[in-house]
Amino acid sequence: MFYRPADGPGLPRNPFKAIVTPRPVGWISTRDVDGTENLAPYSYFNAVADEPPQVMFASSGTKADQEDAKDSVSNIRRTGVFCVNIVEYAMRNQMNATSGVYSKDVDEFEHAGLDRAPCQTIPCSRVEGAPAALECRLTEISRLRGETNRMVLGEVTGIHLRDDCLSDGFFDVLKYQPLARLGYRDYARITEHFAMIRPSD
Repeated sequence: MFYRPADGPGLPRNPFKAIVTPRPVGWISTRDVDGTENLAPYSYFNAVADEPPQVMFASSGTKADQEDAKDSVSNIRRTGVFCVNIVEYAMRNQMNATSGVYSKDVDEFEHAGLDRAPCQTIPCSRVEGAPAALECRLTEISRLRGETNRMVLGEVTGIHLRDDCLSDGFFDVLKYQPLARLGYRDYARITEHFAMIRPSD
């Protein structure tokens, strides 16, 4: 079949997110200027460069108690910092609990029963026990096509790795099984991998 996105797919649900899969989940923690902390998952997330290391995530939608964006983007706009917590399969239920739409004064760490730990290079909390966490300073917030779409770019200024995820000096994703977002309500976890050598190597 073929369809133009402007016309709709003619299917029970839009398949776009199911096509572009799997997507890593960026569990974004922020702190507002009044000290209120927020934690929310974003599946439009990825690394975009490694020298210096940089990441992005995109947010859609607004909230009645924020100016023109969700809590994460609003907090980052005011403070200039955020932390990306990597989600393991074992934390799937806590991650899902933080995905709801809550008032901006709700602390999702408390709501999901998560412990927090301080970041080292930015004034923000991270998820205690996450396999990895990337402390980031904002470099740019871009308005994307669509009324409420925003893309946040940040440079990584500090990296936390959980010790039990290291094997012979390598960060081993099989030690924690990353959670990946698929389409609709579906997720997956990484339980195996394989290597290929590029011809130029």
